[in-house]
Amino acid sequence: MQRAFVAGLMIAIIAPLIGIFLVTRRYALMADTLSHIALAGVALGVLIGVQPVVSAVLTAVIGAVSIETLRRKRAAQGEQLLSLFLSGGLAIAVILMSIAPGGNANFVSYLFGSITTVSQTDVSLILGLGLLVILTVTILYKKLFLLSVDEELAEAGGIKASIYNTILVILAAVTVSLSMRIVGILLVGALMVIPVLTGMQIARSFRHTLIIAVICSLLSVTGGLFISYYGNLASGGTIVICALGFFLLALGWKGVR
Repeated sequence: MQRAFVAGLMIAIIAPLIGIFLVTRRYALMADTLSHIALAGVALGVLIGVQPVVSAVLTAVIGAVSIETLRRKRAAQGEQLLSLFLSGGLAIAVILMSIAPGGNANFVSYLFGSITTVSQTDVSLILGLGLLVILTVTILYKKLFLLSVDEELAEAGGIKASIYNTILVILAAVTVSLSMRIVGILLVGALMVIPVLTGMQIARSFRHTLIIAVICSLLSVTGGLFISYYGNLASGGTIVICALGFFLLALGWKGVR
């Protein structure tokens, strides 16, 4: 539980930190797409004997860069590309899972999240890469903000959109891969999107939305881990339900206000 809380709190910070840029760009489904690609990476890692989190990060990064490259070349529209890679990543994952030693039993904790399977290696990876994500966003915040709000204006201002868009999707890929132990691959998109939507209901600025989203995410992860531990429930689902609860409270507050 100590390892789960340490890893969970880091995930609670970086998930909405990246999610707010994806939601603002109407690219929220990117998280779900990358999660399915990461699942293929997990299956590949189990198959070849590599640490699954490492293989998931590498696979998701390759998928994210590929999506952004094809989007930039206008090979297809954004939603079409996400659907294509989501389906392809899931298909590859299913095939690799069927031939991996132990069958599908090895992947339950990655699919739905499991607080009891977070190892010290997982914690070290999550903390190291999580700090890297926070540092990168802090340094590039203004550029990522402008690209999310108006990409054409950003390019007119001299910002190389292709470079910073690629950095953003790489950060998203890393965040998704790191989150799978806590909330599970099938639910990681919710942790990146729901707290941001909660912040949007009551915030008056982009920065204010980000602050509220991070606070709601931290409360959801902390409360979800407590409830899942004492109630013997799945950690991923419990965390997402808590996040949904905060969204409904924010929605009600918005209506009253």
